[in-house]
Amino acid sequence: MTSETQNKKIRIGIIGLGFGGESALKGFRLLPDVEAVALAGLEEDRLAYLGDTFGIPATSRYRDYQDLLAIEDLDAVSVAVPNALHAPIATAALERGLHVLCEKPLARNSEEAEAMVQAATKANRVLQVVFNHRERNDVQTLKRYIDDGKLGNIYYAKAYWMRRRGIPGAGSWFVNKNIAGGGPLIDLGVHVLDMALYLLEEPSVLTVSASTYNELGSRGVGFDPNARKSGVGHGYEVEDLATAFLRLSTGGTLLLETSWATHSSAQDDYGIVLYGTEGGADIRVKNYNTENTVTIYTDIAGVPSEIHPHTRGGQFHNAVTREFIERITSGNWSLYNGADGLRRARIIDACYASALQGREVMIES
Repeated sequence: MTSETQNKKIRIGIIGLGFGGESALKGFRLLPDVEAVALAGLEEDRLAYLGDTFGIPATSRYRDYQDLLAIEDLDAVSVAVPNALHAPIATAALERGLHVLCEKPLARNSEEAEAMVQAATKANRVLQVVFNHRERNDVQTLKRYIDDGKLGNIYYAKAYWMRRRGIPGAGSWFVNKNIAGGGPLIDLGVHVLDMALYLLEEPSVLTVSASTYNELGSRGVGFDPNARKSGVGHGYEVEDLATAFLRLSTGGTLLLETSWATHSSAQDDYGIVLYGTEGGADIRVKNYNTENTVTIYTDIAGVPSEIHPHTRGGQFHNAVTREFIERITSGNWSLYNGADGLRRARIIDACYASALQGREVMIES
């Protein structure tokens, strides 16, 4: 623990009132040396509800995030707002000397993400992305199998998140390209891309060949009737299906597939498939199920066999908030400048570029 954080609680401000902001409040509340002291957002009802629920004084609730950033003795902020605001808010916080926890994706594109990483490096502050799905118990269980060498050399992987009817609320900011940066590829795909790269021990992606489609959303098909709207009046400007073939520095390949809407058997399904020289594995999740979702495929005494580890739950956002605080208190801030989020942003950028150009795209290291 550094002298800056020793013998005092870490004071955090939450910017954003949706699922990400509420999850951050819940996670930080579990940590004894952390205090959420301020909250900012534009929706007055949500601001009042979350403020009352989590004990944020009325005098520390703000509409303008800049007022929150001006608070004295603030140590860090959680940024959980539409994608277009990630870069300006996070950069302003870093320049003020605050640590930043940012919802995924890190930014709308790699240019913004790189500027954020540079700001974190210059300020010598932690910048961490909320990749909460890698904290599932099934992912962590499979990671231990891989680390123990039980799959051998993994040469093929597939990561997918497919929905049949799951476009976020009609008119929401999610379907506006300028605000969101893209559709299911940047929204859902970044999660399963992170899970796959995490399990594969962070290989570099050399090339990408991708296609995107807008066949249903533009016709008003596939919208989730239960999705909470966040802003209104945006036309449907993003893809509803994306697929990409990634060549890895290990010689292996990764197939990425993601959709908000398809005429298929998908409900709200995501997972990982891995083929290795000593074994294979998959994680299959339907409708956010967390119980017994892992299968390991191997040979036992020369006989093809399956292992079904018992898995249930996971720490999700709670693990992310705990890790964020551990990184702050470690004092090794230069190690955590958001570089993993930037790497994923560059891959997503390359996917969109490949789809637009109709050809394979190289990713510069």
